[in-house]
Amino acid sequence: MNVAILNGGGDCPGLNAVTRAVTRVCIHEYGYKVMGIRNGWRGLLEADVFPLDLNAVSDILIRGGTILGTSRTNPFKKEGGPERVIANMRDLGIDVVVAVGGDDTLGVASRLYKEYGIHTVGVPKTIDNDLSGTDYTFGFDTAVQIATEAIDRLHTTAESHSRVMVVEVMGRTAGWIAVMSGIAGGADAILTPEVPVTVEEICDFVNQRTARGKNFSIVVVSEGAKLIRKAGEEKVVIASKEVDEFGHVRLGGVGDALGKAIEKITGHETRVTVLGHIQRGGTPTSRDRILATRFGVKAAEMVKASQWGMMAALKGDDIEAVSLSEAVRENKTVPRKLYDTAHIFFG
Repeated sequence: MNVAILNGGGDCPGLNAVTRAVTRVCIHEYGYKVMGIRNGWRGLLEADVFPLDLNAVSDILIRGGTILGTSRTNPFKKEGGPERVIANMRDLGIDVVVAVGGDDTLGVASRLYKEYGIHTVGVPKTIDNDLSGTDYTFGFDTAVQIATEAIDRLHTTAESHSRVMVVEVMGRTAGWIAVMSGIAGGADAILTPEVPVTVEEICDFVNQRTARGKNFSIVVVSEGAKLIRKAGEEKVVIASKEVDEFGHVRLGGVGDALGKAIEKITGHETRVTVLGHIQRGGTPTSRDRILATRFGVKAAEMVKASQWGMMAALKGDDIEAVSLSEAVRENKTVPRKLYDTAHIFFG
């Protein structure tokens, strides 16, 4: 059996832990050959692969990023793309592809399995934690930890200067990072894509704190949150109208727009911090290393069991196999009950 591994989408802490686990189990336990595919699905389109052995993965557990490289390439957007993938897999002797990624990457894996019969196994990866079928994705814990640390640091400078600090975090369609880091960091208001909150309501929270003698506030906002005004105007702030091969525009700028509005309405000096790719970088937390390792072990076991078109998923404390089609069916959004818990501490 020849097993190939690829990483798609944005880089994420824990990717190397998955590669290490899949490689070690496949070689050490099953005697399979393993190869790495460079730069996601693009690597399969270009037949860009290299062999993986135990030495290649022996020291990568603690490293961030990915030794395989990644991209946002969509074979279904290339002329003859799926056919090229199939031909290159045949020529390279690849029997199964272990695809590690979010809904876009795994959506490709699901289609290749359903429409072309390609043997695929998925591993859920996204710092946004918005992938259905699994309780949590690896990379999310690291992103929340980084955002929480940033909020902690901003508390002291906000209080020292009597400022409002707006912290923009990642979260295109789901506000998991914003809600979790906001709760952990003691945010005074949180904006997410799921819950409509007006700019004026945010300003009310700031003013409530001022009335209690608290002259500083921390506001956390997801990059995909809508900027809503009391008069009825609402918009999603984007950094670029150009779309990637999966149809996504590049988000960014909602924090700056919100900060300007808060300063204008409340009169409080406001500063904005955009965490951006800092949330993706660096070494993964212990939880992400463990979860990614467990996902990788399960993926290798699924290969052994010929569980094609399936994805490793966290269900409670267990790692189970679920269908890729279930995993990419819809985005997993923040439940209102969790947001309401955060809301208790606003203002």
